[in-house]
Amino acid sequence: MLSVMDSDSELLLRLRSGDERAFVSLVERYQEPMLRLAASFVPSRAVAEEVVQDTWLAVLRGLDSFEGRSSLKTWLFRILVNRARTTGSKEQRSVPVVDPEPAVDPSRFGGDGGWADPPEHWIEAAERRMEAGKLADRIRAWLGELPSRQREVVLLRDVEGMSSEEVCAVLALSEGNQRVLLHRGRSQLRQLFEDEFREVR
Repeated sequence: MLSVMDSDSELLLRLRSGDERAFVSLVERYQEPMLRLAASFVPSRAVAEEVVQDTWLAVLRGLDSFEGRSSLKTWLFRILVNRARTTGSKEQRSVPVVDPEPAVDPSRFGGDGGWADPPEHWIEAAERRMEAGKLADRIRAWLGELPSRQREVVLLRDVEGMSSEEVCAVLALSEGNQRVLLHRGRSQLRQLFEDEFREVR
């Protein structure tokens, strides 16, 4: 019998032995995170669902060839990214590491590099101004405004909780590129958040 706590490696063993319940458990665990990531590459939810379905088929076909050099989750997401990139190839998805645009307006810093006007303690203000559901909707919308590669890295690191090593493997990025994209994505989200609350005041 499967439990919620079964590890990916236990599910993999059961799946390889023909246990269909293990596959159902794996799908329940990763379907939504995979849809979120696929949606960052393709133009609609329907297309993202097709990409995820293709990914599951590829996983079943490639199960015997999976050697375990990465985690099962990393392998799943890598297949997904490859399929999503192929499907979403009409859009240009590359972001150079060297970007002349600063992530945050330079006027916010003093000559010593510190904040000219330190960020507000926004948590209390957020609790007073917005319900959690509305805030989550805004954050999802802001994520959608990020350049695609930043959005992918932020989704995998901050929403899916992947390590930097896993993200590098899934997105085929160098550690330095992943760090830059994550920093820029987080900085832009913070700026959007602060701008919105400055307008509400």
